Amino acid sequence: MCLVGWLPLLASADTLRVLSWPGYADADLVKAFEARTGSQVSINFIDSDEALWERVNQNQGQDFDVLAVNTAELQRYIQAALVGPIDTTQVPNTARQLPRFRQLGSISGLVHQGRVYGVPYTYAEMGLIYDRQQIKVSPSSVTALWDPRYRGKVLLYNSSSHNFSLAAQSLGHSNPFQLGTGQWPAAVDRLIALRRNALGFYTQPDESVQLFRQKRAALMLANYGSQQLQLLRSAGVDVGYAIPKEGALAWLDIWAVTRQTKNAALAHAWINFLLEPAPSQALVARQGLANTVAEPPYLHPKDRMVWLEPVENSLRRQQLWERIYSGDRAARVLAP
Repeated sequence: MCLVGWLPLLASADTLRVLSWPGYADADLVKAFEARTGSQVSINFIDSDEALWERVNQNQGQDFDVLAVNTAELQRYIQAALVGPIDTTQVPNTARQLPRFRQLGSISGLVHQGRVYGVPYTYAEMGLIYDRQQIKVSPSSVTALWDPRYRGKVLLYNSSSHNFSLAAQSLGHSNPFQLGTGQWPAAVDRLIALRRNALGFYTQPDESVQLFRQKRAALMLANYGSQQLQLLRSAGVDVGYAIPKEGALAWLDIWAVTRQTKNAALAHAWINFLLEPAPSQALVARQGLANTVAEPPYLHPKDRMVWLEPVENSLRRQQLWERIYSGDRAARVLAP
């Protein structure tokens, strides 16, 4: 990558304001970018899709220049005019990416009216991590999370959208992202039952490792996939990893530029920098996440991914999940 042509322009840009997930902007990488561009980078971290939306939406995106968001969530940022189109000519390192990530038109939600709104960065499948000492046979289905043998031993990710999709999968729905009017009660009942099996809920990868070890979880829905697998194994925990037969819900995170950015050139330079070999390898080596420039070593050809899509009503999912999480019964959860 060469930034020489951009340096005069970037020199006048004081600070790049980044909204990121943990592990996407490590301190040494930030310092390397600052040294190269003569800029300063201000990093703010979030731990859920809901928190990301609140941070960006509360001031119409004016507080940030670039953000990491998954493709399913990106749609509402575009609709709310919070992010703007990306000039891919300013991100030449996209040429390093695997073919499926260079074909932006084939990735749902990235291209609108012929303009690109996101550059793929990393992805992970939500597999099942299990304690080999407590579970001798690898689980083959998402329904294992509801198994009464694991009552009080299941660790779950605290997310309204993902959990309703998970419930839909367990009920056999062909499209877990679009619940019909008559399907909500069964999904709510399913999540109430899952709540009873829960040992606890997490939002951050490190938090999940701590809970898994300290409370001796038997099974965990791994929202961060292989990242959590690597962290647990590094901590000396004997765990296995399974992709359920229904297919693992999988997210693809992209970098997007806010419509209100004050440093468009610097934002593009940031995205371009993170597609270089060193930052890309850092995702794998440090976080256990896949990058978009090399195939991951832990998946098998038979493993099926169910890429996240926009859901039918994210607000309703959030409101119902908050009631379920609080311990309400079905009648109260579905009450107007």
